[in-house]
Amino acid sequence: MNRWLAVARLPFLALSLAVVFLGSAMAWYAGAFNPVYAVLSLLGLMTAHGGVNVLNEYFDFHSGVDFNTEKTPFSGGSGVMPAGLLRPRQALALGTGLLGIALAVGIFFVFVRGLWMLPLLLVGAVCILLYNPVILKKGWAEWAPGLGLGSLAILGTYFVQLGSISWPIVFASIPSGILAHNLLLLNEFPDVEADRSAGRVSLPILLGRERALLIYAGLTIGMYLWIITGVSLSSVSMPVYCLLGLLTLPFAVKAIRGARHFHSMQNMVPAMAANVAIVLLTQVLLGVGYILGRTF
Repeated sequence: MNRWLAVARLPFLALSLAVVFLGSAMAWYAGAFNPVYAVLSLLGLMTAHGGVNVLNEYFDFHSGVDFNTEKTPFSGGSGVMPAGLLRPRQALALGTGLLGIALAVGIFFVFVRGLWMLPLLLVGAVCILLYNPVILKKGWAEWAPGLGLGSLAILGTYFVQLGSISWPIVFASIPSGILAHNLLLLNEFPDVEADRSAGRVSLPILLGRERALLIYAGLTIGMYLWIITGVSLSSVSMPVYCLLGLLTLPFAVKAIRGARHFHSMQNMVPAMAANVAIVLLTQVLLGVGYILGRTF
């Protein structure tokens, strides 16, 4: 069983949990919360996320990327298929099966919430199905997980609770998009040579790691400024308690400083760990902020 969980990158699915928590908290702040829908949202997002992870491993194995990466806890793949612990066809079956569950959840919500759920599902499907074979080869591929596992996931979780989406909610979903984008971006730094050999065009390949780091740092700072702006603007109505998200700033400093030494895994691994902390804790703290905003 461990090999199946490993190829789905189980620890990485914590992102889905944080996103659904935040989206549900935003909906609760707006006056609606159905626990069954929240659980189904988590099931749909986690199976979609796990399916993407498995299919990425499948494509990485066939492209040879998995044999050239330097493994870290956050990048380089699980190593399950190169080690012979799982056959590619088994991984393909697992990936498509997980995506099938996610699709079933999406179809359920189309029936109970209406056809406005379809655009969210279609954009998500584009991010999933075209990511490895197309998007990764066109340059700036990081937007796809930023959208699919960030902003779009927030909007979907919110929509199934209230049946509608407003522009303030779109505004409030942007930090999650930036965080998911940056999660992938920093994790790509150790894999530049392996990704380049497979024809991929990530931001560290397209711009070089020095400039890609500037993009990472700029987006990270911009994410915190976005939260401050959302709290300050009455038209957005983010509760003041969302400023709790700023508590992850020390992790941001650590991630940016460590990533400056991207040629050293001794520095990059702690930087990537700090980046994971930013991504997960910021969204959890924002969710707590919405809960406190409704409570008080």
